Amino acid sequence: MKPMAELDRRIRRIAALDQPLRRDLYRLLSVDGDWVTRDAAADALGVARSVAAFHLDKLVEAGVVDVTFQRTTGRTGPGAGRPAKLYRRAAEEVAASVPDRRYDVAGSLLATAVEEAGRTGAPVATCLTAAARTAGRALGEGATAAAGSLTRRDDRRQAVVEVLTRHGYEPRPAARGEIALVNCPFHRLAEEHRELVCGMNRDFLAGLVDGLAPGTFTARLIPEPGHCCVRLEAR
Repeated sequence: MKPMAELDRRIRRIAALDQPLRRDLYRLLSVDGDWVTRDAAADALGVARSVAAFHLDKLVEAGVVDVTFQRTTGRTGPGAGRPAKLYRRAAEEVAASVPDRRYDVAGSLLATAVEEAGRTGAPVATCLTAAARTAGRALGEGATAAAGSLTRRDDRRQAVVEVLTRHGYEPRPAARGEIALVNCPFHRLAEEHRELVCGMNRDFLAGLVDGLAPGTFTARLIPEPGHCCVRLEAR
């Protein structure tokens, strides 16, 4: 997916609910929890079947509602009729923020660290360092597999920029070949728990660089107003 496309997709999903009837349909599917036919949705909201169908399909296009086809008569075989189109709220959550925030990533890393600390007795901070580096490296290796062999330094640098962009860091070129990060995806947490969260962020980005472009950058804690506390220094 191209840089910024993921955030655009999430914003479009939320924007699809910026219509009263679609919000009512979404609430209906949320309350019911099971597959709902067009007829049942229309009856529940007191609208024409064609109107309910139109807006349900718009929610499907946006990715906030799933669709399937089933026969609701209980009959099978010839003469059983066409399968009905049924709808259900999508399991994937809908969230978007501007600037982009990734508190789910932070929560996953912190939960992994706490579980590992409980299992091994190691300090939580030590486990968080390992969890962040492992997750970052996995992300970098995944990007490498998708991009193929990156032999040129400029290609590796551009690959790092693209992954950082997709994950909300808003990278910008800086002096001496460094990459400054305008946005912190963990901003609110970093404001409240700076040492812990900024250290986690540095370790995550160090793992990312190791997995995607080893030997290209070093992740350093260099706090600067209006920027993420981590900066990637060119090696």
